[in-house]
Amino acid sequence: MKRGAGIKVALPALLGALSLAILYAACLIPTGTWGLAALAGLTPAAAVIAGGLRGGFLCWGGVSILAAVLLPDKFVAALFAALFGLYPMVKSLAERIKAPVLRWAVKLVFFNLAFTVLYMALGALMLNTLPGVFGAVWLLYGAGNVVFVLYDLGFSRLIGFYLQRLWPALKRTG
Repeated sequence: MKRGAGIKVALPALLGALSLAILYAACLIPTGTWGLAALAGLTPAAAVIAGGLRGGFLCWGGVSILAAVLLPDKFVAALFAALFGLYPMVKSLAERIKAPVLRWAVKLVFFNLAFTVLYMALGALMLNTLPGVFGAVWLLYGAGNVVFVLYDLGFSRLIGFYLQRLWPALKRTG
């Protein structure tokens, strides 16, 4: 096995375990459902860096299946599977688009589709995790899009930090 090949296999699995642990914490801390699910969604991004899109999809798929089976709160599992766990791969593909307007359009279409799927499938559970001011659907989507853009910008900064500081150290040990 080539040097570094082991990390491409092992790191996505370890990141998946970390992601599952964070999702379980989201089940225990009801006020942290969205924030912890978003945090768990960062681990597939690290898997994409370690093993490419394939590593990211394997991490997301494995965690999504295990979360659906093991987590007591199925909304947390759905939130990861439909939105936060899948987004790192969508972001990776969207970032290849040169035109910024088209890049953002792809990201926002993904968010709105995932958000709609969650809302249609688990609307009552979803609304229970949000403050009561989001009774109007237009307000829910408007605020969701603003928060998503902020999430994407922060996500990009975290990926940059990971690539500059953490990934070189991990590659040296692999």
